[in-house]
Amino acid sequence: MIWFDFGGVLSPPLAELYGAYERKTGIAPEQLKGAMRAVADEMGLPTLAPVELATLTEAEWGRRLARSLTDDHPGIDLSRARLESFGEQWFDGVTANPVMVEALRAARDHGLGVGILSNNVVEWEPFWRPIVAPAGDVEFLIDSCKVGVRKPDPLIFRLAAESAGVEPGECLLVDDLAVNCEAARSEGWRVVHFRDNLQALRDLGRLTGCPGFEVLHSNLLM
Repeated sequence: MIWFDFGGVLSPPLAELYGAYERKTGIAPEQLKGAMRAVADEMGLPTLAPVELATLTEAEWGRRLARSLTDDHPGIDLSRARLESFGEQWFDGVTANPVMVEALRAARDHGLGVGILSNNVVEWEPFWRPIVAPAGDVEFLIDSCKVGVRKPDPLIFRLAAESAGVEPGECLLVDDLAVNCEAARSEGWRVVHFRDNLQALRDLGRLTGCPGFEVLHSNLLM
C-alpha cells in the first residue's frame, strides 16, 4: 500500500507554491510563514495545525493571519490577498506534479494499493481535489482535518494502516518532509523521502520491485 503526500509530492514543491502566492498577492514567503507561525503559537500548536486539524475555520484563520501581518509589517499592502478564502487563491493556477501522478497510476496499474495521506484543510478540498484528478481514484484518503490528527503524529499512520486493513510493514509513505518520514518509519512503515522525481522513482522501484517505476525513471533520463 503506497501512500502519497499531496503538498510537495503530488503538487509542486512548497517553495514554488509560496513563490506563486507572492506573485498573486505581494506577500513574501517569509512574511506569510511568520504570520502562520504567530497564529499557531498563540494557540500552542504547530504552524498549520489550527486549520489542518479544523480547530479554526479558514475564515477565522485568515482574519488572524491578516492581523499578524499588519502587526508585524506596518503598511503592508494586503489588497490583493483573499486571506479569509486562502485556499481558493493559493491553489489557483496550480497543476499537479505530472511525474508523481504517473507514479501513482503506475502503482495502481500494477496491482498496488494507493492512497493519499495528507495534512489538509476542510475548506480547501474543492480546490486541491481537481489538481490530483488526473491521477484517477485512490482507494483511501486520510485527511488530517477529517480524522483530527496530523502528520507527524504517529497516530495518523496507525489510522491509515487500519483503514486500509494492512499491517504497518505493508505501508510505504512518499513524503517531502523528513519529520513525517521519520514518524512513519517509527511506526514500522517503509518510506521514500521525496527530494525530486528521479530520486523518488528510483527509491520506489527499489522498495517495491514495481516495473512501472523503472519505466518512468528511464523515460525521465531520456
